[in-house]
Amino acid sequence: MKAKTQRLTLVLLAVVALVGAALLAMSALRDQAAYFYTPGDVARRPVAAGTAVRLGGMVERGSLRRAADGVTIDFVVTDGQARVPVRFAGIVPALFREGSGVVADGRFVDGGRFAADTILAKHDENYMPPQVAGAMHKSGSVEP
Repeated sequence: MKAKTQRLTLVLLAVVALVGAALLAMSALRDQAAYFYTPGDVARRPVAAGTAVRLGGMVERGSLRRAADGVTIDFVVTDGQARVPVRFAGIVPALFREGSGVVADGRFVDGGRFAADTILAKHDENYMPPQVAGAMHKSGSVEP
């Protein structure tokens, strides 16, 4: 084999190896990635049940209900366009309350309900996650 042919073979093998590694990494990340949705996004394009996502918006006033077990709560997340019912079992952050911004990690279950694994509340009265703020400004429910 000539040196030129050997170099070409090695370069082609290196490119194939890099492409294969990139495909494997993307496949692994796809299973771990949580995509961000607002209730309006979910209303326009429903999310398949069981898909890990982040749901963000505002906790609708008057929607917070605590179960008798003391750890399960039900509430509604809204972005001014649509509403999504959420259930969470666990200890909520101290700043979590009605009318505040929230991002919930979890999955949609049958019937359009969101089962949250983690609840993240805003830090202070001026803070809102950037994705939520952008989506709420687009919908016109929050002034810039």
